[in-house]
Amino acid sequence: MDTIDALGAGFGGAVLEPGDAGYEDARKVWNGMIDRRPAAVLRCRSTGDVAAAVLHARRSDGPVAVRGGGHSVPGLGTCEGGLVIDLSPMRSVEVDPDGRTAHVQPGATWRDLDAATAEHGLATTGGLISTTGVAGLTLGGGIGWLMRKHGLSCDNLVAAEVVTADGDVVGTSSASEPELLWGLRGGGGNFGIVTSFEFRLHPVDTVVGGLAMFPIERGGEILRGYRDWADGLDEEFTTLAAVATAPPAPFVPAELVGRKVVAVMGCWCGDPASGEAVLEPIRRLGPAVDLFGPMPYPVLQTLGDEGAPAGLRNYFRSGYASGLADGLIDAVLEYGARLPSPLSQIHLHQMGGAVARVGEDDTAFSNRRAAYAFNLVSTWPGADEDDANISANSELADTLAPFSTGGVYVNFLGDEGGARVRAAYGEGKFDRLRRLKGRFDPGNLFRVNQNIPPADGPGVSGGTEAGE
Repeated sequence: MDTIDALGAGFGGAVLEPGDAGYEDARKVWNGMIDRRPAAVLRCRSTGDVAAAVLHARRSDGPVAVRGGGHSVPGLGTCEGGLVIDLSPMRSVEVDPDGRTAHVQPGATWRDLDAATAEHGLATTGGLISTTGVAGLTLGGGIGWLMRKHGLSCDNLVAAEVVTADGDVVGTSSASEPELLWGLRGGGGNFGIVTSFEFRLHPVDTVVGGLAMFPIERGGEILRGYRDWADGLDEEFTTLAAVATAPPAPFVPAELVGRKVVAVMGCWCGDPASGEAVLEPIRRLGPAVDLFGPMPYPVLQTLGDEGAPAGLRNYFRSGYASGLADGLIDAVLEYGARLPSPLSQIHLHQMGGAVARVGEDDTAFSNRRAAYAFNLVSTWPGADEDDANISANSELADTLAPFSTGGVYVNFLGDEGGARVRAAYGEGKFDRLRRLKGRFDPGNLFRVNQNIPPADGPGVSGGTEAGE
């Protein structure tokens, strides 16, 4: 094949082109709305493969996408007519239990990382779905169940190995290229391809986690009670309130199945007995379902997997809020009660704790002082339902705009334009990121992302594949 010849002897991975066995599966990403056909998928097995793929991409016309876990909602792990540098075969996790660190390759998922660290009673902050890729979540920030105690995923990134747009391999840590490490902590995949992450780990074994579920008719009482309870929580507890549809699961009473509910979810990562005591105000509200209890942390990490399978159609809108104002609660309940798809949810992520203790300028991740991040998750099976679901989501997003700080979490960001990417960072930090981009990727090779154009370099335009 021409692509293999062009890559040269330095590439030891696999090349999949249209018509090859495996190409159709290789081009797919998590969001079923994304249907793009790259000219080739370059499946890398080593840092050397990644460097060879980058050098080939520099000589090629068309976009270049980088795929880790492939969970990006706007489909940034693929592209139309260009090259996909696929890191999914690179999944090793090496744990140093004495030093409490883990070295992780970029194709690993959080399930891979959690399984390896749990053997030693250790963990670091992951996301909410175990099939999410470690790389994408970390580079965008990393909201997860341990964040109020142990910080975001990116706060626990202590070193990395990066292949730059020149094909060079650069190490970064607090002692070497610290500005690059600063940018990787929330700035996305704009500065190169990370081929190795080093994470700080924490003692985490049994947690108290799960959910309590209430009929939506009690939603005002429950969300206001949740707000008052959450405001006084110790940082060992990270919580989330949601509006969803009760599934036909054995633990759900028959009269609640298929109805809209308000759920309170969370993870207490301190002493289990203390966690059970802290839950008492929620239990006094009389949930119809109470699944909170002690469990291994990796089990908690898989509880949301069934609700987020690959291949469904997804559309997100999101933002930050300084608190759960009555007007915000009322809007969430009004719109939540009439979400057109039973697969859709509204999430209110509690922030604070260790997330807020990090200085606003210490990492590229921004909006650390927000009390909540909200995510409007629309999910449905068929293209004939696109208009109804996107319209309902957008209407709620517009209604919540007055309650938003104006910022947005980059990992929840869709294909919303360059102004929204700026809003994820703020003007001063965005300019600093542009200077870093200008140093490591002045030609904007890595632009199929939530793009940060290089300072004094080419801008971008034309939608997701150009980074807008």
